[in-house]
Amino acid sequence: MNKFVTTEYIYAEDIKKIRKKLKLTQKDFALLVNSSKPTIERWERSDTAITGPIVALIKMLERYPEYVEKIKIPKKEYPVRLYYMHNDKICTLIDVDEHNRQVSIKNYVDHLMFRAFGIVENPKYEDYLEFLESRCFPRTRDKMKLVLEELNLPFYEPFMIIEKTEGRMAEDDFWIKIER
Repeated sequence: MNKFVTTEYIYAEDIKKIRKKLKLTQKDFALLVNSSKPTIERWERSDTAITGPIVALIKMLERYPEYVEKIKIPKKEYPVRLYYMHNDKICTLIDVDEHNRQVSIKNYVDHLMFRAFGIVENPKYEDYLEFLESRCFPRTRDKMKLVLEELNLPFYEPFMIIEKTEGRMAEDDFWIKIER
């Protein structure tokens, strides 16, 4: 006997219904379920039962449609976007307006140690600058001029260092992807 009350299959209408409920295009729905747009098109035209892991995912999305909003990457709020990553997982999305000294974040993890700003939900620009510097070698590093020369940088500036190094530090799996 099965230990779970799970559905074994779904139909084209089930996929269309949840996709429309979530207000997603076929392309965006494919991105959400890690599939291709042609696969979504095929499923939505299918006249036979659809099986596989997609069945459980559709049932979960029907029950918890708000989950999509939790994992959605919002439109860029400010000119610079940083993705604070742990291996291949986005931990914190950081939008920055350097000119007006504004910062906006969205955390995608619950564990405070994996968040760019820990418990701080609304960081100030000064917090952002401190965060950048924490992802660089120290300003007081011995032979810093040689390190800067190796990075082809004229002076110590954390953002420029992160552009060159991705904010990677020795013996940790965190890094930063920058998007302008």
